Amino acid sequence: MKRIIQKVTVLGSGVMGSRIACHFANAGCEVLLLDIIPKSLSEVELSKGLTLESKPIRNKIAAEALQFALKSNPSPIYKKEFASRINVGNFEDDLSKIATSDWIIEVVVENLDIKKKVFENVEKHRKPGTLITSNTSGIPIYLMTEGRSEDFKAHFCGTHFFNPPRYLKLLEIIPTVHTKSEVIDFLTLYGEQFLGKTTVLCKDTPAFIANRVGVYSIMSLLHIVEKMELTVEEVDKLTGSVLGRPKSATFRTCDVVGLDTLVLVANGLKKNCIEDEANALFSIPEYIQKMVDAKWIGDKAGQGFYKKVKNKEGKSEILSLDLKTLEYKPSQKVKFATLELTKSVDNLKERVKVLISGKDKAGEFYRETFTGLFQYVSNRIPEISDELYRIDDALKAGFGWELGPFEYWDALGVKEAISMMESSGHKPAEWVYEMLTNNNTFYKTENSVRKFYDIPSKSYKTIPGSEHFISLENIRSSKTIWKNSGVTITDLGDGIINAEFHTKMNTIGGEILQGLNKAVDIAEKEYRGLVISNEGANFSAGANVGMIFMLAAEQDWDELHMAVKLFQQTTMRLRYSSIPVVAAPHNLALGGACEVCLHADMVVAHAETYIGLVEFGVGLIPGGGGTKEFALRLSDSLKEGDIALNSFRDKFLTLGQAKVSTSAYEAFDLGILRKGIDKVVISRVRLLSEAKAECLKLANAGYTQPLERKDIRVMGNEALGLVYAGANSMFSGNFISDHDRKISEKLGFVLAGGDLSQPTLVKEQYLLDLEREIFVSLCSEKKTLERIHSIINGGKILRN
Repeated sequence: MKRIIQKVTVLGSGVMGSRIACHFANAGCEVLLLDIIPKSLSEVELSKGLTLESKPIRNKIAAEALQFALKSNPSPIYKKEFASRINVGNFEDDLSKIATSDWIIEVVVENLDIKKKVFENVEKHRKPGTLITSNTSGIPIYLMTEGRSEDFKAHFCGTHFFNPPRYLKLLEIIPTVHTKSEVIDFLTLYGEQFLGKTTVLCKDTPAFIANRVGVYSIMSLLHIVEKMELTVEEVDKLTGSVLGRPKSATFRTCDVVGLDTLVLVANGLKKNCIEDEANALFSIPEYIQKMVDAKWIGDKAGQGFYKKVKNKEGKSEILSLDLKTLEYKPSQKVKFATLELTKSVDNLKERVKVLISGKDKAGEFYRETFTGLFQYVSNRIPEISDELYRIDDALKAGFGWELGPFEYWDALGVKEAISMMESSGHKPAEWVYEMLTNNNTFYKTENSVRKFYDIPSKSYKTIPGSEHFISLENIRSSKTIWKNSGVTITDLGDGIINAEFHTKMNTIGGEILQGLNKAVDIAEKEYRGLVISNEGANFSAGANVGMIFMLAAEQDWDELHMAVKLFQQTTMRLRYSSIPVVAAPHNLALGGACEVCLHADMVVAHAETYIGLVEFGVGLIPGGGGTKEFALRLSDSLKEGDIALNSFRDKFLTLGQAKVSTSAYEAFDLGILRKGIDKVVISRVRLLSEAKAECLKLANAGYTQPLERKDIRVMGNEALGLVYAGANSMFSGNFISDHDRKISEKLGFVLAGGDLSQPTLVKEQYLLDLEREIFVSLCSEKKTLERIHSIINGGKILRN
């Protein structure tokens, strides 16, 4: 049957339920969020004459939970207006409304009897064929269907979201023997395409996949820490970004999630996984139990492995817990020789080889943790999954690992790792040895398609669904047509090429500008269109401020002037090439990266795109065509009868306050994305495919090379008066510094088109020249240099 999700009911409005409701609203669904009714009234409610029968009171629990979620940071919703898609109610008055729902998801308390009672009531109103799922993280899925109808069972399964649902990409789907295959297929596709999830099919085993392996990894580490006498700071240094894990690493993550939550899951695994060879590791170490008994469970208790205090000077200070004495002490800096060796190794797969071969305590730690992990995941097949790639997908999407366990193993070399495993008593499962009789890796790429080793057939199979997406990692080796140190140009097929950045943080310097110009050259001669996209952690953190600082500090103004001009010429080349250019940003797209997007014919942005022109924050103005572009868009947006100064003020404040969107949807409100032209894609894995499709669409529509604009209406002194008055007022009120006033006036000068006596039509080049002149002049300011230096050196201000 054709299934469309328009209405969703979420049963339970706690931390997970309210945020799941928000994410369905993000996807465009109409959401009904229900919970129980209160049992008593507050003093304030009594004073207002309210009763337990008053509607606001009956809906109070769901309404307050939703408001709490909407006020949380980071926000669970892409855009404030999307919250209007959510209605609240209660189980007694509103459960009948689920008859019109397309998907009902249960997120009530983790108690089987309560869940079964909820499902009993749901069945009284649910229409046949409606999807019904549970977000349980620990209760066996099959137990929930006892006593339910055949239709209920056929359309029921577990759908385990990870918290926070907007940001953590994992959605585990856990069917029962009764679940229809088409229901599983639909949820897998819908979760990926419309909710932006990595959907992982799981077996109905304790903690499913991600928590089973992830909690094993943490518990194993907690025991290793005790054995090796490592400190909190040492562990977090060893298990953070250097290992391809979140910056919060291990103990900081435990503080955020809550140590009580970890202990609860670990105790559940200890009880329910009797046959697990690592069962003993799920026992709670003594120092952890003491922390839980003392209620030192993390951020929600005000202290855990870390504690924030005020020192004698009244400044905030982070203390760390001494795991031996259980006393807090000032955090210590950590150094290991092995980590020093990795500083020049950007590629994670190469870096882990250095880590595991270390001769110091760090190397010993990595060998112990990796060999245990590899043994554990090899033994979990086929218990928790028949396919190894699902385990990797779950850990990457649920725990933020850059590589999954089997991918780490491949990076180290399967045979080489087994030698270490055998030496440490962590022998892998027999199927790994069988694989090595004819094959050497868990994954391989053939004809630009990634495949995994399938254990039952002893052959490689395509990862389901991957053939429908474009992965630069998979095609780079066979489809690269040009590259330098900062850019790789690949052939996407159908006449479309891609320019991929790969500098540190994908910052834009000379090598990327050269690569973008080369990409346009190649596309104009031999292809039909250009996409600018990459698979890094961020699209780009902006221009290389280190280069700007160096040129300014050396007062090499001619060279700086030429560097800025090259940037402007590059963005203008993107705008006025003879082929369509589509930018596909994700995550950070700041400063110069935003300017690249502003000059593309179309932007296809991932929903989690944080984009903005942030130059004002370092004492500059956008100098790669960004200020010019805002003046141009201001001109184009003005309609007869508009109050031009109001529109000018809005554009000025966006730049002057260095506003960055908290999602791609907010970027439309900032004037960075254009309604009716640019689009948003929620699925990260579909971003490049969608961008290519849009580029091809522009080419097929008969793309015509645009003409440079000569009709930009700027406001001159009329707008400058507003800028100067506002800047002086803010300075007089001590809201901004004298330096900020100067930057404000110079920004306003460019945006207004300079010192013109009346509104005037000007050329783009006129504005670019103004922009460049002001940008270079600001680089000579000492305060600007101090700010740039502070960014480069992590907050250390230049004093000389």
